[in-house]
Amino acid sequence: MTTTQDNPGPHGYSSAKDDYVKRLARIDGQVRGIKRMVEEDTYCIDLLTQISAVNKAMHSLSLGLVTDHMNHCVTEAVASGDEEVITEKVQEVSTTIGRLLR
Repeated sequence: MTTTQDNPGPHGYSSAKDDYVKRLARIDGQVRGIKRMVEEDTYCIDLLTQISAVNKAMHSLSLGLVTDHMNHCVTEAVASGDEEVITEKVQEVSTTIGRLLR
């Protein structure tokens, strides 16, 4: 598996890093809100509705990161012409998408 040490930036998301940080802060706020709802004994369906919203937000964030990865890292690998690097990057994306779909 490739790690940050193997690929020290810039990464595909680097140009949108501030936007990702803001989105994560909003998601963090939503999760804290759900915790508060549990502490306050909020109705189950209301909790599930908020959990669904967080899941949707995380999936959207994930899709953006996968897209950025393909537009930057995979495109860069293809431009290199190195078949081994191309295969590795495509496999990374495939494995990642598989994890996201579970």
